[in-house]
Amino acid sequence: MRDQTSISGINSLLRTQFTPHEADYIELFFDQSDEDGRRWKRMDLTGAGTRNGETGKVWRGIDVTAKGRHWAYPPSKLDDLDDAGRIHWPKKEGGMPRLKQYPEDLDGVALQDVISDIRPMHNLAKERLGYPTQKPLALLERIIAASSNPGDVVLDPFCGCGTAVHAAQKLGRQWIGIDVTHLAIGLIEKRMKEAFPGLAFEVKGRPQSLAAAEDLARRDKHQFELWALSVVEADPWKGGRKGADTGIDGIIWFKPDGKKTEKAIVEVKGGGTGVKDIGRLAQVMEREGAKIGVFLTAQPPTRAMERDAAAVGVWENEYTGRKHARLQIITLAELFQNKRPDIPWVDTTIAKKARREDTTSQGSLL
Repeated sequence: MRDQTSISGINSLLRTQFTPHEADYIELFFDQSDEDGRRWKRMDLTGAGTRNGETGKVWRGIDVTAKGRHWAYPPSKLDDLDDAGRIHWPKKEGGMPRLKQYPEDLDGVALQDVISDIRPMHNLAKERLGYPTQKPLALLERIIAASSNPGDVVLDPFCGCGTAVHAAQKLGRQWIGIDVTHLAIGLIEKRMKEAFPGLAFEVKGRPQSLAAAEDLARRDKHQFELWALSVVEADPWKGGRKGADTGIDGIIWFKPDGKKTEKAIVEVKGGGTGVKDIGRLAQVMEREGAKIGVFLTAQPPTRAMERDAAAVGVWENEYTGRKHARLQIITLAELFQNKRPDIPWVDTTIAKKARREDTTSQGSLL
C-alpha cells in the first residue's frame, strides 16, 4: 500500500505497516478447517444494492438481484475462485456460497503511532554496541519501511552507531550517513562490514594520506586517536569518552583458539614519543594481563624504543605454534602502507554482536 499525503506542499510517502493477528484472534474467528487443517472463515460473496453490469448477472443459477444485492466479483472471477477451491458450497439446499478467507489473506493489524511491540535497547540486548543513544534495529526498520520505497535514498545526518543506515541497507534502500566524530564513523564502518560481508561503500572526510593524518593529530588529538583505533579495528577505551585512559586508548579482542577471548592493549601517540612510552605500555600490558601491546605513533621510533619493545619478548600461540612480538610498534606511515598488528583470530566486540545480513551493493550516490 502506498499513500501520498501533501504536507505544506511537500509530497510525503506514508506506508501503512502491519503486525500479524494474535493467535487467539485466528482461533476464534477462523473457525473452519480444510482437510489439511488449514484454517479459514466464511465471508459473504455479495454486496448490498443491485447492479446492471457483470456483478449483477446470474451466476451458477443464483440471481442475487432478487434479494436486492450484487456479486462482489464478476462471474469470471467467481469461476476462478471456485476452481481454486476458495468457495464453500453449503450442504443445505438453497444456501448461498461463501468465500473461504485464510489468515494470510489479511494484512494484519495496522500499526498506530504508539509503538509498544518493540523492546527498548537495554544493557543485555544482543545488538547493543555500547553507543549511548543506540536505538533498536527493528524500530528503524519500521520507520524506514513506513516512509520510503526500495531503492529510495535514506539520509541520516546524525548517524551515531549506524542503526539507520544498517536498516536502510537491509531493506534495499540507498543511504547516506553523516557524523562529526571518527568514533561513529569507525563504528559504522565496522558494523556494516560485519553485517554485510562484501558490501561496497565509500567513507569521506577521514584522513586519506599521511599528511592528512598528521594534520588531524595536530588539530584534534582525541579525534586522531579515535581515527587511528578505527584503522586497526580496536574498540576505544570506555567508549571513546574523554578522560584519564590509565595507559589504554583501545583494545583489540581476539581468540587464539577460536574460543577463549584475549586482548591486545593499544596506545596511540600523535606527538612526541620516547623510551618511557614503551616502558609504560609494557607495564600496562602486565597489569591488564594482555598478551600483546600495540603502540601506534605518528613519529618514527628511536632505536632505543625498538630495543625496549623487542626486550618485552614474544608470545607463542600454543594452538598454532606461531610466535608474535608482544609489543609491536606501528607508525602512521606504515598504517598507510597497510601494515596492521600481528594478532591471530581477530574477533572484535562489533564483530561478535553484529548480525550478518544479506549482502548487496551500495551504488554511487553522487
